[in-house]
Amino acid sequence: MLIISPYFPPVNTADMQRVRMSLPYFEANGWQAEVVAVDPAYTDLPQDKLMVESIPAGTKIHLIKALGKKWTSKLGFGSISYRSWWFFRQKVNRLLKEGNFDLIYFSTTQFQVCTLGAYWKKKFNVPYVIDMQDPWHSEYYRDKPKEQQPPKYWLSYRLNKYLEPKAMNTVGGLISVSENYIEILRDRYPRLKNIPAETITFGAFEPDIKIAAEHAGEFAALLDPAFKNIVYIGRGGMDMYNAIMPVFEALKLGLAAEPDEYAQLKLFFIGTSYAPNGQGSATILPLAKERGIEKYVVEITGRIGYYHTLQTLQQADGLFIPGSDDPQYTASKIFPYLLTHKPLMAVFNAKSSAIAILNEFGVKDTYSYDETPGLLSKIDSFFKLILNGGAGTPEYSADAEKKYSAQMMTKRQCDLFNKVIFTS
Repeated sequence: MLIISPYFPPVNTADMQRVRMSLPYFEANGWQAEVVAVDPAYTDLPQDKLMVESIPAGTKIHLIKALGKKWTSKLGFGSISYRSWWFFRQKVNRLLKEGNFDLIYFSTTQFQVCTLGAYWKKKFNVPYVIDMQDPWHSEYYRDKPKEQQPPKYWLSYRLNKYLEPKAMNTVGGLISVSENYIEILRDRYPRLKNIPAETITFGAFEPDIKIAAEHAGEFAALLDPAFKNIVYIGRGGMDMYNAIMPVFEALKLGLAAEPDEYAQLKLFFIGTSYAPNGQGSATILPLAKERGIEKYVVEITGRIGYYHTLQTLQQADGLFIPGSDDPQYTASKIFPYLLTHKPLMAVFNAKSSAIAILNEFGVKDTYSYDETPGLLSKIDSFFKLILNGGAGTPEYSADAEKKYSAQMMTKRQCDLFNKVIFTS
């Protein structure tokens, strides 16, 4: 199998995590994997060198070049997918000529490179699978105000609408983190109803906890030991306001009712912007300022390393995961939180798959912001639990831990790969 993953360790991005966590288990499931990725020198994203420790020794990794971002971004094509497209084509052409590959696996949110799957299928008759970690062409932002739309939305919307069918017309199989993504694609492209498709979340990768602990002394301390710290690490954005606002309202009410007690709380939101460190705009702190509680809320827009993230979660008194107002928003980021076995509260859209998974694990403080009666009171109870130090270590379902392990998620991927090569 040839895996196409433009970003790869030590580059620290969310969309390469599935590949990273699956590589140790592919061979046990009958698949040998090689990876084609862009050389980190051609990216400007944060790097986490510790991630390399989780890659199995001997893994074949083919690094390619990419066009410089300085000029291509001025034309609206600064994405690594556009800058590396030609180099992926050239490199994989050579690999497919020289090697005996049974499958090509695109696991990335840099979806534009997936159009090469159709080209390689026609040229070499090698089937390909696409991992839909996010929507590619999406209607979500069409009715949103301009300030809520992603940068260069006008161009990207039209390009994605044109490019997505190029890849979907001959794809051999689909993996998705959300059943909803598959349903939308099947409605859009009826042929997809006849190919293998599976909803497979990211898995919980236990070795990461060990790596983080071994390097604990290397990470800067971000939390305030004088307070009870409740922590969220991940992107921010207006689509999370519905999940965050009731938490801020509950804190405001608590401060008004019992100021001395609730003044011991501090809520941290870390890594909320995708912009380079120092250039990100706060999206969470303005909500706190509107409610007059900004003294108890810290937003750090700059991203931190993955293992720094795990260690910071371990140091927290409690954890909080807000979900998007997009019902398609998936559960992938919940697993690092679950691995820490820290007291956890999650607030999601009622239709998010995260709620069902958290319930399987037995996370008690799992709520939907639009359907949970007495939500502010329930959030307040979580605050009191943290303030009183009585939360303890949560015990999760052993069956759920096994079901959602990276090892089991990799087996499910390989089962789909087998179906694809036998049906193509």
